[in-house]
Amino acid sequence: MTTAGTAADVAVIGGTGFYSFLDDAEEVSVPTPYGDPSAPVAVGSVAGRRVAFLPRHGRRHEHPPHAIPYRANLWALRSLGVRQVLAPCAVGGLSDAVAPGDLVVPDQLVDRTWRRVPSFVEEGAVHLPFADPYCPGVSQALAGAAPDVQRGGAMVVIEGPRFSTRAESRLHAAGGATLINMTGAPEAALARELRMCYATIALVTDMDAGAEHGEGVGQEEIFALFRANLERLTGLLTAAVSALPDPDCCTCSTWADGIELTYEVPG
Repeated sequence: MTTAGTAADVAVIGGTGFYSFLDDAEEVSVPTPYGDPSAPVAVGSVAGRRVAFLPRHGRRHEHPPHAIPYRANLWALRSLGVRQVLAPCAVGGLSDAVAPGDLVVPDQLVDRTWRRVPSFVEEGAVHLPFADPYCPGVSQALAGAAPDVQRGGAMVVIEGPRFSTRAESRLHAAGGATLINMTGAPEAALARELRMCYATIALVTDMDAGAEHGEGVGQEEIFALFRANLERLTGLLTAAVSALPDPDCCTCSTWADGIELTYEVPG
C-alpha cells in the first residue's frame, strides 16, 4: 500500500548509465500484476516535488532492452501516484541534424520492436489514440530546461540488443527518423494507457552504423559518452521537474474519459 512518504507525482526512468538520481531517497518494493519492476523504486524530493526514480535496466544493467519488464515498471510508478514521467535515454543519430553530445526532445516515435508485450489491453475494445506519442507539457518542460536542448524529430525504436546493420540504419534514416533507440517502445504507449503524461529526452551518444563511415557503433563509446554527460543530464532533469505543468486537464489523461477500460489503472 502506498503511504504519504512513498507517494510521488513525478517519475524519472533512468536509461543506460543512469542508475541513481535522488539523494536521501526511500526505496519501495512495489509488487505488480505483471511481475517485479526493474528495481525497487526510489522516492524522494526534487525541486519541491515528490519524485520516484526507477532505473530502466536495473541497478546493474541486468535487464537488456528486449527483456525490460515495461508493464511492471509503468504500473509500479502509477500505483505510487505518478502522473508525469520524464524518460531520459541514450540514442544513436541518423541525421546530420544531430551529433554526439546533443540533447533532443523528439516529438514522434516509430516502433520497430516485435518481441515485447506492447499493451495492458488483453481483452475487449480499447484503442489508444497515439498520433502524438509524447506529452506536450512534459516535452516543453524538458526542452526549456537548457538553451542547447533541441526539440522535434522522430525516434525509431528497434528490438535490440544488437545494433543496426548499415543497411538498416540507412533505411530508418530514409524513412525520416533522426534518432534510433532500443527502449522507447512500448514504454511511451504503456504510460499513455495508464493515463500518465510521458516524454523523453534523448542524449545522442553516437552516429548509427549507416550514418557515417568507419567501424560502426560500439557499446563502450556509448557508455562512456553517457557517463560524461550524466551531471549535465541530472541538472536538466531537476530544472524540468520544477517547470512541469499541472497534468489535470492534459489529454494524456482525459483520452480515456467515457471509455470502459478492460485493465486496471492503479492509484
